[in-house]
Amino acid sequence: MIQVNNLDKSYGQQIIFDKAGFMLNPGERAGLIGRNGHGKTTLLRMILGQEHPDSGTINFPGSYRTGHLSQHIRFTEDTVLKEACLSLPREEDGRDETYKVETVLMGLGFSRDDFGLDPVDLSGGFQVRLNLAKVLVSDPNLLLLDEPTNYLDIVSLRWLAQFLCSWQRELIIITHDRSFMDRVTTHTMAIHRCKIRKVAGPTEKIYRQLLLEEEIYETTRINDEKKRKEVEQFINRFRAKATKARAVQSRIKSLQKKERLEKLSETKDLEFTFNSAPFTGKQLMEARDLSFGFKPEGPLLIKGLSFYVGKNDRIAIIGKNGKGKTTLLNLLAGELSPSGGEVRCHRDLKLAYFGQTNINRLDLRKTVEEEIMDVHPEHNRGVARNICGVMMFPGDLALKKISVLSGGERSRTLLGKLLVSPANMLLLDEPTNHLDMESTESLLEAIDEFRGAVIIVTHSEMILHALATRLIVFDDGKAALFEGTYRDFLDRVGWKNENETALSRAGMTGSKGPPANKKHLRRIRAELINEKSRTLRALQTKIDETEKEIIGLEEKTGQDNSDLLKASVKGDGETIKRLSKAIHNSKSKIESLFSELELLHIDLESRTKEFEEKIGAVEI
Repeated sequence: MIQVNNLDKSYGQQIIFDKAGFMLNPGERAGLIGRNGHGKTTLLRMILGQEHPDSGTINFPGSYRTGHLSQHIRFTEDTVLKEACLSLPREEDGRDETYKVETVLMGLGFSRDDFGLDPVDLSGGFQVRLNLAKVLVSDPNLLLLDEPTNYLDIVSLRWLAQFLCSWQRELIIITHDRSFMDRVTTHTMAIHRCKIRKVAGPTEKIYRQLLLEEEIYETTRINDEKKRKEVEQFINRFRAKATKARAVQSRIKSLQKKERLEKLSETKDLEFTFNSAPFTGKQLMEARDLSFGFKPEGPLLIKGLSFYVGKNDRIAIIGKNGKGKTTLLNLLAGELSPSGGEVRCHRDLKLAYFGQTNINRLDLRKTVEEEIMDVHPEHNRGVARNICGVMMFPGDLALKKISVLSGGERSRTLLGKLLVSPANMLLLDEPTNHLDMESTESLLEAIDEFRGAVIIVTHSEMILHALATRLIVFDDGKAALFEGTYRDFLDRVGWKNENETALSRAGMTGSKGPPANKKHLRRIRAELINEKSRTLRALQTKIDETEKEIIGLEEKTGQDNSDLLKASVKGDGETIKRLSKAIHNSKSKIESLFSELELLHIDLESRTKEFEEKIGAVEI
């Protein structure tokens, strides 16, 4: 449990938090949303004690342990398995919990062959995954995850989502992938106008609530301004008349007491459209028997891949990291030459490429405006400034140097460069990695409206379900075209090793390791049954308590209605006012509790099914 009260934090003139606060109760998993630069990571750093608030308190119970995904890489052991085992909690009975570590490592994409590797020899992405594994096996009271989806491939993300759904303690997660967040959380917290709001339910619920509140606020402000002007007109009109002196003074005092509602500052969204170039043919591009490997005598990443790109296609390239997805985009963009086969392009093809490494190609010495002007055919400053504004660099912000920009700002600069020249095909390599949730959804809308073909590399199942009509799948050691949506792929084919991963989640050993003995499996099965009992019992208790609270409030509302009727007969104004307010509050609370109850029932059903699958996977 964590309590945050009256939190203030500023950087110079920029106010991040102003008397902000929230409470995270036992077992709650909260998604933290808010625009880039509005304080999400700052809040996590303050919870960890890495930064300090200007004022306010952050309180934990005694012996409360917090775990977080650290970007700081420091390893002390000589193998991956030994390093991950360092984070296991000490068991009083001295039980060997290594199998739990193996389960998590395999879920995050490590093979058994990787267990013996030296951590310093891993790629940067897998070093971060090892850090994530260490956090997950440490079993903290509060788990803090800041954009974990940026470091995982699609198969590992599916595993992590299931792992977090069964997380029994507290969780705060930041991610730009809205569907992933909604899948793993019970509550949503929004950083909005320097405050923190928390509701039970998915992101859509809090967005609707904030929008409604701002509409009510603006309506109230306009009405108040109208009344204020009427009062001011009365004062100015009758100020000099002695007969109206008392009325004028009364209105002046009333006006002074009434707080003036300030107009809310405009919240800017990233809103843009790609510049579609005309194309009258049917196919923009065709890959014929395409093959590629980085070493002449080494294995091929891509072998004999053939497909065409129609003028309105939405093709997603999916698969684990390091299997060749970005390489394929580079081949299509002409930045690499194939080892075999060919890529044929229509003479009217106009290509725009957003690549992972393209962000690094931005000139650190230049401004945002200069970067965009560089790619404009006429080096037109006016056009560049307009695009800077669309990319949320209005006014002097367009003169910021690339060297001082955040990852998200550099991504927006690169997107701005893509808008300058007309295109009829977009190549996009994980374009959402440095964008916030709002900007990600704006990008999705822009892709949807684009009149041309799109080929995108992404690990986001939200994007895959929303956009992809054809797939190129890197799985089982090869790349192949799949004609159909991502839902079709999951239903008809699925990921080759996902069943093996499911077994590993249940504690089974992989195909490369020795078979698990019956004693080991019995222990795993017993632990799963005990965990199921604890988890479902806790959820059922919460459901019972919520239902009891609803019944109590409904009985109270009934009594208050009866008392209100009596007060109305007597004409007791104070009592009527008090009871009306109490009834309104009770009804609001009842509505909120019913929403919470619905989520609890969904959670109970989901976890029951999940445990049954896990237990069923352990055959003794």
